[in-house]
Amino acid sequence: MNNMTIGRYIPYDSKIHKMDPRLKILALIIFMVSIFLRFPGNGTMYMNFIMYGIIAIIIFIIMCIAHVKLSMLFKQLKSLWFMVIILLIINLLLPNSGDYFLLFGKLKIYHKALFDTAYIFIRLLLMLSLTMVLTATTTPLDLTYALEWYLTPLRVVKCPTHEIAMTISIALRFIPTLLDETDRIMKAQASRGVDFQNGKLKEKVRAIISLIIPLLVSAFQRSEELANAMEARGYNPGAKRTRYRLLKWHLNDTIAIILLAIFFAGVLYVSISHIDFVVIISSLIGG
Repeated sequence: MNNMTIGRYIPYDSKIHKMDPRLKILALIIFMVSIFLRFPGNGTMYMNFIMYGIIAIIIFIIMCIAHVKLSMLFKQLKSLWFMVIILLIINLLLPNSGDYFLLFGKLKIYHKALFDTAYIFIRLLLMLSLTMVLTATTTPLDLTYALEWYLTPLRVVKCPTHEIAMTISIALRFIPTLLDETDRIMKAQASRGVDFQNGKLKEKVRAIISLIIPLLVSAFQRSEELANAMEARGYNPGAKRTRYRLLKWHLNDTIAIILLAIFFAGVLYVSISHIDFVVIISSLIGG
C-alpha cells in the first residue's frame, strides 16, 4: 500500500472494489463534468470553492470506503507544485482587471490571478483523486471490459473497440511500472554521482537526459517483451473474443447509480439556477 501510484490496482475487499467497473467509469465521467462546471452564484467567486469543497468531501468518503490512504495522494502531488508555481507566475504576469491586494513595485497581485490558480490546482487535485480511486479499485482486465462495453456502439462503423480498450488498459498498467523504473534509474545514476537536485541549469539538463534515455530504452524493451508474450499466447486482435469473466450488475450498483444521478442533478441545478449558499446562510442568520 505504501507504494501506491496512479494506475496500480490495490487488492482489497471493499464495497468500491466490488462495484461494477462500468459504474465506476460513469461515476468518474460525472464527477469530472461536475468539477469543470461553473457555479456563479450571486456573482462572487466563493460559490465555486464551496461546491469544490462538497465534491472533495464526497471523494474523501469514497477514498475511505475504498481504503485509499490520503497520504498516498499527497505523495503524487509532489510533481504538481512546480506546475502550480508556473501557473501562478503566468496569471500574475497576464493583464488583469479588478481590485488588487498586494503591490510589489510595479507588479500588482490581483485577486483574480490567485483565484484562477486555486481553481486549476483544486481541479487537478480532485481529478487526480478520482483517477487514483478508479485505478486502485479496478483490475486492468475489468477496466478493459468496461471500456470495451462503452465503445460497443462504435462497432457499427467497424471501429476496433477491443484494440482501443486494450491499448488504454495497457497504458494505465504501465504507469506504475515506468514510475518504478524511473526511481530505479535515478538511484542508479545517483550512486554514480549524478545530482538531480543541485547544480546549474546545464548540469540539471544533462542529469535529466541521463534519466530519460535509459527510461525510453527500458520502455521500448518492456513493450517489445509484452508484444512477444501476447503473440506467443496466440493473441489475435481480429479474432472473435471469448471471456472467462463476465460483468454482472448487482443491487449495490443500482443504489449507487441512483445516488450518482441525484448528486449530478443537484450539481446541475446549483450551476444553472445560480444558487448562492453564502447569501442563503447570511439571510437565515440575519432573519
